[in-house]
Amino acid sequence: MTPVACLQRLWEHVPRQVLFSEAGRQLNVQELYVRAVSLAAQLRGRGIGPGSNVALYLTRGLDAVVAVYGILLAGACYVPLNSACPGERNRFILRDAGCCCVLVSDTSLPWMTDTGLDSIDVTAVPDSLPGADTVPECNAEDHAAILYTSGSTGLPKGIVISQRAIAAFSDWSVSTFGLNRKDRVASLAPFNFDLSLFDLFAVPAAGAATYFVPEEFKLAPARLVDWLRQQAISTWYTVPSMLGMVTLKGGLNKQGLPWLRQLLFAGEVFPTPRLQQLCALLPDTDFYNLFGPTETNVCLYWPVDKARLNGTGRIPVGGSACQAQLAVDPEQGELLVKGPCLMSGYWQDGKVVPVLDAQGWFHTGDRVKVNAVGEFEYYGRLDRMIKSAGYRIEPAEIEQVLGAAPGVLQAAVVGIPDSLSGTRIAAAVEGADRFSLQAYASRQLAAWMRPSFYLFVNDLPLLPNGKTDYQAIARAIEQEMKE
Repeated sequence: MTPVACLQRLWEHVPRQVLFSEAGRQLNVQELYVRAVSLAAQLRGRGIGPGSNVALYLTRGLDAVVAVYGILLAGACYVPLNSACPGERNRFILRDAGCCCVLVSDTSLPWMTDTGLDSIDVTAVPDSLPGADTVPECNAEDHAAILYTSGSTGLPKGIVISQRAIAAFSDWSVSTFGLNRKDRVASLAPFNFDLSLFDLFAVPAAGAATYFVPEEFKLAPARLVDWLRQQAISTWYTVPSMLGMVTLKGGLNKQGLPWLRQLLFAGEVFPTPRLQQLCALLPDTDFYNLFGPTETNVCLYWPVDKARLNGTGRIPVGGSACQAQLAVDPEQGELLVKGPCLMSGYWQDGKVVPVLDAQGWFHTGDRVKVNAVGEFEYYGRLDRMIKSAGYRIEPAEIEQVLGAAPGVLQAAVVGIPDSLSGTRIAAAVEGADRFSLQAYASRQLAAWMRPSFYLFVNDLPLLPNGKTDYQAIARAIEQEMKE
């Protein structure tokens, strides 16, 4: 069931059911529906509807939820920006997606002054239904969202998610994880991250409630654990790096999380010893490893068998999710996917460009193998992409930014294995100095894209063909980090 149809059904049957909570404020079905329909009427009054792309520049929370559903009720597609990203990156996304409007809570943002786009203050949207307003018919293949990830060209790349893909994921999630109206689900993912599709759409589809984790708890694991306990959170979908922090510094050995019935994780490899440790601290909680690039959302999952975990073994990514058909390319071991969970395509030059092969398969770029019991196991990327802190990061985008820094001649970015986060971002640089480069990176790169380690060299190592030797760079950085 599409998000719009789901909200309409809830409005008809359980209008007082709380769907979202933020800092003590709650948003029930009736309140969400009325505000979203009112916003949709404003958008349509400006000629915005099916085929339009609308950006939202809002922090996680109730206003952002109203914005998302208002855009969808107008028949348009939402394009989430991230306040943690530099203004230039957001301006690029606005231009690339051809956004016709930006939904905000502050209409005086400096970086928006030269975009020429109209804006709507979501906080000022009336909480009353407009007269004789109708909701457009929704087609399953209509675009619901464009989520931008790092692109191999050095620029962000837009992934178009359809109503059909969201519905397939929501239906599967509700059934697989037994979500119901008693569940309270913690939400920490920004709306430009595909994990947010669970919090925004799958949870409401079950009539459950999404509780937004306060931003200040992201780097305070003990306070985060206390909050999870106080809010009686029953389900949480997050990234392994966050769970690693909670394991080491959350104080779970003193007092557990008695309400937490299941933990879902995705976005990066969870170091097996850390998962073992967390499972021991939460013996009554079920764990699920969800897997898939943004293009497929979740196409594989593994209900964690705690008895099979050992410090040296891989954590399987399991079997098919969301009705995905799976295959492995025999030559490269690449995972291929078909099914309703697939994206519509990439947004390029004002239109959607499909990327399936002649047989309808999407080539993920992920290298997998099937183990002795028929489960898929992940063996890394075929290309250079880094998965860190739950984000999929293209090194070329970081290299482009660092290469433009004053004094920098060349820059090469690699991922270094890390026991806590899975992967750390590191850079080898010719020219510049550490302090000026770090200051420049802090201004130009989102926090999760900034290198945590710099190696300054006279010359980057090269392969015989003249290309950068990234393996040699990774070895040199690892050696330097040990010293």
